Amino acid sequence: MIPRRTVAFAAVLLAASCGQGEATGGAPVAVQTGPTQVAVFAGGCFWSVEKNFEEMPGVISAVSGFAGGRTASPTYDQVVRGGTGHLESVQVTFDPRRITYRQLVDRFWRTIDPTDAEGQFCDRGAPYGTAVFATAAQKADAEASRRAAVAVVGAARFVTPVRDAVRFWPAEAYHQDFAQRNPVRYGGYSRFCGRGARLRAVWGEAAGE
Repeated sequence: MIPRRTVAFAAVLLAASCGQGEATGGAPVAVQTGPTQVAVFAGGCFWSVEKNFEEMPGVISAVSGFAGGRTASPTYDQVVRGGTGHLESVQVTFDPRRITYRQLVDRFWRTIDPTDAEGQFCDRGAPYGTAVFATAAQKADAEASRRAAVAVVGAARFVTPVRDAVRFWPAEAYHQDFAQRNPVRYGGYSRFCGRGARLRAVWGEAAGE
């Protein structure tokens, strides 16, 4: 189910839309030695959020899933139907010796439209809302990063909050590493949704796609 899509988008998005992937196996989990930390972000379609973070040096893995809702072990179908309160989210495991939490949050803002309270790009509806889910130890850095981003975009327009960290639930295996496993289809989805153009409109050359 694709929440609140326009009729004009429906035919194309049936073949290229977030969450409508084929049920295939996930990629192998990366092995890491040494200390790691975890961060959770909701930025609309989790395919895109996952891809953006996986490209960053120091990121060990990015897992698509759900956070912020009331239902235990939610499925994709439950979340997109609405009523569970979850946002499509990504859990990022990173090496703090190579990249800081603040750097991750700074990057996150440039990959979303924080002025959109109704979803992200062509993915509309509550499950595609945005948030930074921060632990008590992360909260100060998350809020400082948000203030810096607000100074660029403007306080009146900036709607993405920093929320308290909550339980993260991984999505089904066929959602994991979707952009990596399906580059042609993901590329078509991203272009059709106008991600690049909208990010440049919000952030200028500082945008990250």
